[in-house]
Amino acid sequence: MPILEMKVPSPGESISEVEIATWLVSDGDYVEKDQAIAEVDSDKATLELPAEAAGLITHKVEEGDVVAVGDVCCLIDTDAKPPKGTKKTALAKKEEVPAPAKKEEAPALAKKEEAPASKAEEKSTPAPVSKGSDYASGHASPAAKKMMSDKGISDGTLAGTGRGGRVLKQDVLEALAAGFDPSSAMALGGWTGSRETRREKMSMLRRKVADRLVGVKNDTAMLTTFNEVDMKTIMDLRAKYKNKFKEVKGVGLGFMGFFTKAVTTALAEFPGVNAMIDGKEIIYHDYADICIAVSSPKGLMVPVVRNAESMSISEIEGEIKRLAIRARDGQLTVDEMQGGTFTITNGGVFGSMLSTPIINPPQSAILGMHNIVERPIAIDGKVEVRPVMYVALSYDHRIIDGKDSVGFLYMVKELLEHPERMIFGGAQPTEVLLGL
Repeated sequence: MPILEMKVPSPGESISEVEIATWLVSDGDYVEKDQAIAEVDSDKATLELPAEAAGLITHKVEEGDVVAVGDVCCLIDTDAKPPKGTKKTALAKKEEVPAPAKKEEAPALAKKEEAPASKAEEKSTPAPVSKGSDYASGHASPAAKKMMSDKGISDGTLAGTGRGGRVLKQDVLEALAAGFDPSSAMALGGWTGSRETRREKMSMLRRKVADRLVGVKNDTAMLTTFNEVDMKTIMDLRAKYKNKFKEVKGVGLGFMGFFTKAVTTALAEFPGVNAMIDGKEIIYHDYADICIAVSSPKGLMVPVVRNAESMSISEIEGEIKRLAIRARDGQLTVDEMQGGTFTITNGGVFGSMLSTPIINPPQSAILGMHNIVERPIAIDGKVEVRPVMYVALSYDHRIIDGKDSVGFLYMVKELLEHPERMIFGGAQPTEVLLGL
């Protein structure tokens, strides 16, 4: 009988091995072509592995195994027919499950789950997840994680029926239908009084990030310079134009568009901040590929906005939104995170007042944004309360001198406090008008 050997594909250039993070189907399940059968971790991203054909699957490696690109990870019996009267795979379940029920539809869904009665009783009080050594225990599939996020259900509060305790979309639907309360103390991750401990294996992505960050501290002459930005003008602009901007451009008017535009304008004046060291040479870039650090279920991701120097604020906002959604849904590709000449990270969304961001190698600088707080500052000899943000530029002193680093950050500050100057490359509008 024809047996298809599924080999691990290359997730991207320079990646030679991946880790099988989670099998999404059990050994012996019937799978459909293009069905996601596993999540694999590389040192750059987490990707889903689709089935190359329909048939019965046989695992050749276990969760947590590191597999070289090109090695066989599973076999698929393409002659096999979908078994009748057997437990269906996660994909089959997904096709049968209706869209998440609205509040008024909940009784109908609950009624469906009442037979047998004992099952409904068991689901009415979902047991907290007991995480063991299995990597998948308590972890949610991408579809389940999205639904849990939409419903306000914390990770680790539902017991999973998938392989190794993995939480499936069906588990979330059944828990909601049985009256699970996301606002309960256990669902909110409250303390239970237990003194248990647990161990979780670091993903390949997390291990790689750890190695790279330690390498930056050891291999670069990293220094950080600070400044403060009066955000009143930008906040007034957003308050005045955000509704019209949303209506005309189709995206929200956030702070990242202004900061990215200010950064690309300043990089043109200070090309060394946009450069990187390669051996005994310095590589200068005639473009600005800006990495934007975003939070995702898998941790910090840094997708790249390509050629940001030629984009408008609305185009920048639209691209950042697209990449952030893909990061949240675990759909970022390696290509979307490779490259980049400068990075912006915004710790302010989490309440950070000040920090010293770590350079994203092989780049030479990173800009840290922070929260906006009303502070008393001197304006024309008088004390006024203004919305102020502290900004930090960490840079590699081997390639960027103090004069350039301070000048770059000061220019970013000036452009943000006078955003009209971004249109004219840093010059005053009247100077452009007079040809000075």
